[in-house]
Amino acid sequence: MKKSKVLMVEDDTNVSKLITDYLTKTGYDVTGFSDGPEALEYVRQRGLPHIALVDLSLPSMHGFELANKLKSMADVPIIFVTSTGDKETIVQGLKKYAEDFIVKPFELRELEARIQVVLARMPSFDYASEPIVRVDEHLNIDFAHNRIVVNGKTIGLTPTESILLHVLLRNAGRVVENRMLIARVWPSEDVFEDTLRVHMHRLRRKLESDSHHPHYIRTERGVGYMFTQRPPDLFGDRA
Repeated sequence: MKKSKVLMVEDDTNVSKLITDYLTKTGYDVTGFSDGPEALEYVRQRGLPHIALVDLSLPSMHGFELANKLKSMADVPIIFVTSTGDKETIVQGLKKYAEDFIVKPFELRELEARIQVVLARMPSFDYASEPIVRVDEHLNIDFAHNRIVVNGKTIGLTPTESILLHVLLRNAGRVVENRMLIARVWPSEDVFEDTLRVHMHRLRRKLESDSHHPHYIRTERGVGYMFTQRPPDLFGDRA
């Protein structure tokens, strides 16, 4: 079984070692960094994690800023792990960026349990295996750099398009309801289906040779959208 990749960004070396040792023993592949820029560069070079654990008080980049940059690449699930217990900060973090928020000090078993709960809500698409997701002979996706390669041509994506594509690809072969897409892409905004349709149309124009007869993204009228191609060897169980 493939291990879930955990990206941890924590500047306290003692806390970082405790979390790394515990999660490694329980079957996770943990990569840790002490600051945001290093973590982002790693993601650009090595691909997306399955989940990110992010402290708020980092040396050169606030945890919210790091979360925002990760979320501009794809729908990366994030748990804030921090000593900040301010209720307004927690509410803001949960509304805009995070799946969960855990305040120090905490039990390592509790952290692992929260990770398991978050990952259980995510389809088991191993998008963290390579920096480039090779969908088929015509389409490659580089989420960390917001771009696709269609028949050898590199095309840039907006952050919104990248997140939409990521959510659809992670659920490939299943219809993702409009309300779910809106909730994942615009978690803290009041967005209606007309806005979703506009962004989906723009994404299709970049993906498809004929956007009126799409190959990759199918519309289930009145319900949602489905990414039709399942990348080979990228779906399976995780530890």
